[in-house]
Amino acid sequence: MKRGCPMKYLCLIYSDERRIETMPRTEVEAVMRDCETVVGTLRTSGKLIAANRLKPTALATTIRFENGKPSITDGPFAETKEQLGGFWLIDAKDLDEALSIASRMPPARLGCVEVRPISE
Repeated sequence: MKRGCPMKYLCLIYSDERRIETMPRTEVEAVMRDCETVVGTLRTSGKLIAANRLKPTALATTIRFENGKPSITDGPFAETKEQLGGFWLIDAKDLDEALSIASRMPPARLGCVEVRPISE
């Protein structure tokens, strides 16, 4: 890894799907509008590579290998309080900048954001 070169960071957004389902529609819409604003700013600055919401975990399928053969089951890998709901792939000069960007992500207000460097 070269010093001074931007790195890619994956920001994994976790939240409680049940909480979001019970929130007033106006609050959910406000978070989505805020997302559009932040995404637009990051795109313009060249910091955003990709960002997407994920469909609910009820639509997930998990593949595990048992005795060398794939075993396919419906649903997420594990039952947790918060579920992976989306991601933002960003360019940042260092971890401090990546954390600064992640702290401005509106979905973080509904759960948490895990920031991980991409191995290139």
